[in-house]
Amino acid sequence: MNANEIISKIENEQKKAELPQFNTGDTVRVSNKIKEGNRERIQIFEGTVIKQQGGSNRATFTVRKISSGVGVEKTFPIHSPNVVSVEVVRKGKVRRAKLNYLRGRVGKAAKVKEYI
Repeated sequence: MNANEIISKIENEQKKAELPQFNTGDTVRVSNKIKEGNRERIQIFEGTVIKQQGGSNRATFTVRKISSGVGVEKTFPIHSPNVVSVEVVRKGKVRRAKLNYLRGRVGKAAKVKEYI
């Protein structure tokens, strides 16, 4: 066995069995496990998926929301044990893979059309 086969074997063991189905432009609700001292709680982060990148168990997705007038972005690893669930709130109709142009927009201009 060479090094690439060993690495891919370890990565496959760490993958989640059930993957959430969502795309760029969708509004999602991510339930994230947070540890504070010896306590554990689940925090929900809801926003628009502006990009997905990577492959295998290194795949990540970035969610952006506007919180009290300030843009907030969080990047979540898809296969992380801390990401409890990803729930699609609404499907977005977009024509590109990465929505970096949303960063410069505020209010209604930052909306993504809903896919019907």
